[in-house]
Amino acid sequence: MSGEAVVRLSAFGAVFAAMALWELAAPRRRREIPRLIRWTNNLAVVALDTLLVRLAFPVTAVGLAMAVEGRGWGLIPALGLPHWAAVAAGIVALDLIIYLQHVLFHAVPALWRLHRMHHADTEIDVSTGLRFHPLEILISMAIKLGAVAALGPPAVAVLAFEVILNASAMFSHSNVRLPAGVDRILRLVIVTPDMHRVHHSADPRETDRNFGFNLSLWDRLMGTYLAQPARGHDGMTVGLARWRSRRDAWLDRMLLIPLQGPARDPDPAMTPARDGTGASARSPISAARRRP
Repeated sequence: MSGEAVVRLSAFGAVFAAMALWELAAPRRRREIPRLIRWTNNLAVVALDTLLVRLAFPVTAVGLAMAVEGRGWGLIPALGLPHWAAVAAGIVALDLIIYLQHVLFHAVPALWRLHRMHHADTEIDVSTGLRFHPLEILISMAIKLGAVAALGPPAVAVLAFEVILNASAMFSHSNVRLPAGVDRILRLVIVTPDMHRVHHSADPRETDRNFGFNLSLWDRLMGTYLAQPARGHDGMTVGLARWRSRRDAWLDRMLLIPLQGPARDPDPAMTPARDGTGASARSPISAARRRP
C-alpha cells in the first residue's frame, strides 16, 4: 500500500501510451480536430482534477479502506468471506456503484450539467476517458469514499479497482478498431470501445445507454444495454449539439459548460435508436434531464 501512487501512475502511463499507439495504428473513426488541441486541454482537466481532489480530501480511497479494514467495519467483513473472495466482492461491488453513479449523473438535471462536459467532446478517444468536470470529480470522490466506508472492502481491492477503473475508462473510450468477432466476445464480460461509443452518440436515446465503464454485466441486467448505434459507428455523430466548435475544446470553455443553458431536448429528426432485438431504445432518463 505504501507504493499506491507509484502503482497508479505507472498503470496510467502504460495504458495511456498503449491505447494512444493503438489509435495511431488502427483508428476506428477519422480524426477532425488536431490532437494537440484536444489532448492538451483534456489532460489539463486531469491535472486540475487531481489538484482539487488532493486539496479537498485529506484521505484517499485506499487510505480510508486501510483504516476501515483495520477496524473490521463494513458490509463485506460482516459476511465473513475468505480474503480472496472479499477482494473480488469489493471490486465487483465498487464497479456496480460506479455504474449507478453514472446513471444518476444522467438522470438528475443538475448533475447532468456537470457530466455533459465529458459528453461534449466531439471526438471520443483515450483522452476522453479522463475528461470530467472538476465538480463532478469531487462529487464522485465523495461517493467513492462513502462506498468504501459502507462496504469495508480490503484495501488491496480498492487499489485494484482504482487501477482497473482508470484503465478500463481509457480503453472503452479509445478510438481503436477491434475485429467484430473479438468485440462480440469481449463485450460479454467487459465494456469495449464500440459498446461505449454508443453512449457518446449525440442522440439522447443512445446517450442514455451503455453506462458501464468496466463490466458489461450491469447494462445487461438493468436494461440499459444497446448493441449498436442506429447510424453505425462511422455514421453516428459524437458529442453534443451545443458544443461543436474547436474553441469549445479549450479548457476555459469546457469549465463553463454546466452554466450554459438547460439540458438540451432530443432532436426529433434523429433516427430512433434500436436495441439488439429491434425494439425502441427510448429512455426515461432523457425526459427527466430535459427539465431546466
